[in-house]
Amino acid sequence: MKNKLDKFSIHAINRNELYTSIQTTKGFLNMSSKEKSIGLVGAGRMGANIARNLKDKGYRLSCVNDVIGETAAALAEELGCVHAETLAEVTAASDIILTVVTNDTAMESIFFGETDNLFNNAAGKLFINCATLSPDMHIKLEKVAAGVGAKTLEGCMASSITQARDGTLYLMIGGKKETFESVKDLLGDLSVNLRFVGEAGKAAQVKALVNMVMNINTAALAEGLGIGDALGLDLEMLCEIFSQTGANSRVLETDSEDMLGRDHECYFSAEHAAKDSGIAIAVAEGAGISVPLAKATLAQYQKMVDLGLGDLDKSGIAELTFKGRGTRN
Repeated sequence: MKNKLDKFSIHAINRNELYTSIQTTKGFLNMSSKEKSIGLVGAGRMGANIARNLKDKGYRLSCVNDVIGETAAALAEELGCVHAETLAEVTAASDIILTVVTNDTAMESIFFGETDNLFNNAAGKLFINCATLSPDMHIKLEKVAAGVGAKTLEGCMASSITQARDGTLYLMIGGKKETFESVKDLLGDLSVNLRFVGEAGKAAQVKALVNMVMNINTAALAEGLGIGDALGLDLEMLCEIFSQTGANSRVLETDSEDMLGRDHECYFSAEHAAKDSGIAIAVAEGAGISVPLAKATLAQYQKMVDLGLGDLDKSGIAELTFKGRGTRN
């Protein structure tokens, strides 16, 4: 009888713990995002401006971490939060962690580093990953997160630094629908347009295609303007005609003036354009689709990187198509 009672008692305790855990989770999901603490990993231009926007809108920023400690410390001081010197500190101090890093390699480092990573004691935490990554990386992160009791979302961003600061990004979200719904208020304050795309990896696929088409359009515009310049055409007239014909594009609006004036202050770097074109090509090849234009565009952006121009804005591709250019002069 004693053994049966002990066994029953253990089961009762386990049921009570499970019930408590479920109620805690429900309570967390029902909380406003402004009641939760938010940490940031990646204090570059996009990450920093996202954090500034959230601070202005009344969110509780717990801490900031970046591979460049001085950058994180300066942003933390500006925002009035903690400079977390380790990734584990970010997870411990935060309910929601935003990551805005450069690529898959950086994500491997922050989530799977041997001595310090974000998955340490991550049960109950939510990671919103905003970088342009391979779809496989987002799928991997969701799977591993579930194994440690955490959740993830893809927060793939369109637009740039100004929109990050103003909270007017176009966001493509991938992951579990219920997780998306639990932080829709936060995501809405980051964006002017918010689209739930589907399961993990799907938003990354869409973002890869967005950037692939954008990069091709940018390269094509640079070639058209470069030819026009070589022919001695009035380039402002040419841009106006482009805008009223089938040559019109969003890139014409955003990049043509910079191409003509050689003003390549970086909002979206040539190096990132090369990376994202590579992701799109891999996605296409995985689907059995040939993409010669994407490959030609990648070659152009890779040439910029090889020439030491990778830190210029993507509009800097015009440096390869106008006669007499190709340098920073």
